Amino acid sequence: MFSLIHSASVYGVDGKSISVEVDISSGLPQINIVGLPDPAVRESVERVRAALKNSGFIFPMDRITVNLAPADLRKEGTSFDLAIAAGILTASGQISAALFENTLLLGELSLNGNVRPVAGVLAMLEQAKRLGFTRVLLPIGNVKEASWITGMELFALNHLNELDLHKKKQDGWHHIRVNPDNNSSFNRDSHQTSLERQDSTGDYGDVIGQHQAKRAMLIAAAGNHNILLSGPPGTGKTMMIRRLTGILPLLNEQEALEVTKIYSVAGKLLEGSRGLITDPPFRAPHHTISAGGLIGGGSIPKPGEVTLAHRGVLFLDELPEFPRQVLEVMRQPLEDRIVTISRSKAVFQFPASIMLAASYNPCPCGYYGHEYGEKRCTCSAAAICRYRSKISGPLLDRIDLQLEVPRPISLDIAKSGPSLDTAQMRRLVLEARAFRHARNVDSGTTVIGELTGAALRKTVNIKQGAVSLLENAFDALGISMRAYDRMLRLARTIADLEASESVETAHVAEAIQYRGLDRQLP
Repeated sequence: MFSLIHSASVYGVDGKSISVEVDISSGLPQINIVGLPDPAVRESVERVRAALKNSGFIFPMDRITVNLAPADLRKEGTSFDLAIAAGILTASGQISAALFENTLLLGELSLNGNVRPVAGVLAMLEQAKRLGFTRVLLPIGNVKEASWITGMELFALNHLNELDLHKKKQDGWHHIRVNPDNNSSFNRDSHQTSLERQDSTGDYGDVIGQHQAKRAMLIAAAGNHNILLSGPPGTGKTMMIRRLTGILPLLNEQEALEVTKIYSVAGKLLEGSRGLITDPPFRAPHHTISAGGLIGGGSIPKPGEVTLAHRGVLFLDELPEFPRQVLEVMRQPLEDRIVTISRSKAVFQFPASIMLAASYNPCPCGYYGHEYGEKRCTCSAAAICRYRSKISGPLLDRIDLQLEVPRPISLDIAKSGPSLDTAQMRRLVLEARAFRHARNVDSGTTVIGELTGAALRKTVNIKQGAVSLLENAFDALGISMRAYDRMLRLARTIADLEASESVETAHVAEAIQYRGLDRQLP
């Protein structure tokens, strides 16, 4: 007897439809799984065998062959358990195959027959909907996540014995009715939604002084610019960066689906899932992370920290403490906003539209150039050079804002002057982005950082005097053409913050002063 059940797997961050073909024939009792299964898939044989027996079904004592098609695509994970069990039951005649027509089956089985949730359901259902599937049979633990894909009938299982409707005397599986108001948070104006959010990351009003650094944070958030802070310990570098997502707008519906799908694939929505992720992600990996952990990797690549920070902030604290080979893998993602990982049989692409925020001390002890009182730098010139050489010129070239965060001369001076809090800074960011969106409505993008070349120069609308100043800076500072374009984008963001239609000389002058650190590092 032959049976065909539809299931799915995750390939990169996208779903992939998998056909589970089961054939039962006479012969010595054995079961074989073919179609490039990984160890977790092979081990499903024992899980399915025990689950069927403990659920009141009969495991056939015949020759069973399970093929996972397409056979040339490597399969991994435990999402096929339920489909394999259903295939064996239909091929052996214990359940009618008509029940699973045009139905996708997902779920892991425990030995006693319980159906456990799996990772990547959002990506798999998104692909299934594109292929025309209308029904999904899945664990009850994945229902909240799956409900965000509209136009699909969801049927939830707690236990494997619920498959047999005749035995349970049921008219059908437990149908989950999705509340159409689930997406109501996106029906309100996004500007108002972002303004009304609660500050869970801390308040910039807690930062004493550092007005220039807070101004740089404001500019970075308004234009999605990469930022690097340098200074001695305790000046507030980490404190300010950790508050950066608090002044960013909430994700729109498309962005929230992108980010939630990534976290679903990474298995970070299995417990305590509250639906779509609407807050910009903030990722702060430790400096012992590997290159694979940062950009993704593995025999079947999984998302790394760069992808987990998609549409949000990736914070690298104490930048020179990271191995140089780890930092160098950031070059291509920062430029292309995508991570490409090649394997012998496939090429995987992961989204990586991030804002890089980094900080570092000027030397290993932290006080070079910032001596005060008894705090004196004890590092040799060779140690300082070796420490700073971890940050290469090409990487630094891709960071738009580079500034020092010095220790305040006195608390009285630090407390003087106006100090913006998070709510005020967020309002300025939202107003600048709204102004840019209205100005760039015909350019096809609302993010100035995505523009290059002629499109960038056409959008910037820079005055001739500002052009001359920028060209003089190019000659005097010896910056690259990439840095030139980034300074141009930075000046455009500064102009947006002031609601200026054109980029003036003052905007370019402010952008130039944020390119100071690349001349200090070897």
